[in-house]
Amino acid sequence: MSFTTDESRWSDVWIAAAARGTTICGDFLAATALALALQGAGAGGLAVSGLLLAATLPLVVLAPLAGRLADRTDSRTLLVTIGFGQAAICALLAVVEQPVLVVGLVALLACGLAVTQPCLAALLPAMVRPADLPRASAISQTAVSLGALGGPVLAGLLVGQFGTRVPLLLDAVTYLALVVAGLLLRTRRGGRRPATASPATAVPATAVPATASPATASGAAVSPAAVSSEAANGQAAVSSEAAAGQAVSGGVATPGGTEIGWRLRRDPLMLVMVVSTAVVIAAIGGINVIEVFFIRETLEGSATTYGLVSAAWMAGMLPGTWLAVRLARRLDDDAALVRGVLATLAVCSLMVLLAATVPAAGVLVPLWLVGGAANGGENVFANLLTARRVPEAMRARAYASYGAAVQGGSMAGFLIGGALLAVVPPRPLIAGAGVVGLLVVLVFVPFVTGAARRSSSAGLATPGRPAEPEPAAGDTVGPWLSASHARGSGTSSS
Repeated sequence: MSFTTDESRWSDVWIAAAARGTTICGDFLAATALALALQGAGAGGLAVSGLLLAATLPLVVLAPLAGRLADRTDSRTLLVTIGFGQAAICALLAVVEQPVLVVGLVALLACGLAVTQPCLAALLPAMVRPADLPRASAISQTAVSLGALGGPVLAGLLVGQFGTRVPLLLDAVTYLALVVAGLLLRTRRGGRRPATASPATAVPATAVPATASPATASGAAVSPAAVSSEAANGQAAVSSEAAAGQAVSGGVATPGGTEIGWRLRRDPLMLVMVVSTAVVIAAIGGINVIEVFFIRETLEGSATTYGLVSAAWMAGMLPGTWLAVRLARRLDDDAALVRGVLATLAVCSLMVLLAATVPAAGVLVPLWLVGGAANGGENVFANLLTARRVPEAMRARAYASYGAAVQGGSMAGFLIGGALLAVVPPRPLIAGAGVVGLLVVLVFVPFVTGAARRSSSAGLATPGRPAEPEPAAGDTVGPWLSASHARGSGTSSS
């Protein structure tokens, strides 16, 4: 065992962020290249939506199993094994030409993403103290945004020069970053290791009120888990036996229940956040299918212009993420975080609505910058709320299930957008998506107040800012969509 210092924890944050940014760049490179290839070959909206569905469906269907796997299996083993597998799949994508094989390989690639995303997401809160989690989340999101920013631009340049093979081969190389991260990260979770107090899970016994209500991570089915009470330093440390489902006396309360169990339906604030995000994304997610036709055909933009416009959304996420971090540090009330999620979703929907009025593709850039900034803020608020209210032993399932809700909304948007594009021009479709997104946000605003009241009366409210524990000796054992990155998506991970 080695002494885990603050310096080593932050080095893990940077390693994980670099791996995510690299793989996201490859994902966007490949996704943009395939979308351009389909549009250039004369395929319609249903073909593009079919490709996006293949990349999304496994993230939804496999969420419960993938979350359990990420919680119970050593994170190093998962990242190394799946990283090699995804690199091999991308290499195959570069050489196959049959559409059925392409769709099948894309779906298989998404199966690996269904596991690595919650694995990396659950690792992040274990790397730093609770008070430093907004900053760590911002570092990770910044790396993701930079990767997503470069991917579409590279695709727009490379597809015109080399076709789709070169971008797909580059995507294969980027997945090796997961292997490197798995080997270098000192922070690990899952599997069987001696129990230690991870920075994000060590919470004073008096930090939250006791409650016997069991709990889940964003709708995921969970296995029993427990924690042992640690007298030293007055902190609660997650027991390695908890992951094995063995009950230990002295369960410690968390904002969403106890470590024995956590159910989404019994945490009103998390439920409002998950459902509202999924429904808004279902309303505006069709923009991912419509956008390529809107820019290339309606606005007569080039492939390079399409890549630049797509990159503008990610460019906006950079300042938006850090602005949200400054605000999130002042939000002790979990209900305020949910209101922040709704506000940022409203801004995303408004930018989509305004996009329907532009006369040229270049005018989309400032709108996408603002929308991306709101998207970055939404990610910070949602990630912080999940880390606050979900027990450490179940966080991978929490992030997997929240991602599944988001991707489920994206799939609905893809289907609706692809189907309507066959009979309705792109411009009115974009306007309609923005209007519906805004209406959904307005509908959910009153629910936040009621959810906060029910959460408080059930003893689920977070009474204050999480405490900052002292560094613990030993290996850090504790608990990040590729998401379609739908406009307004609540996730951005690899």
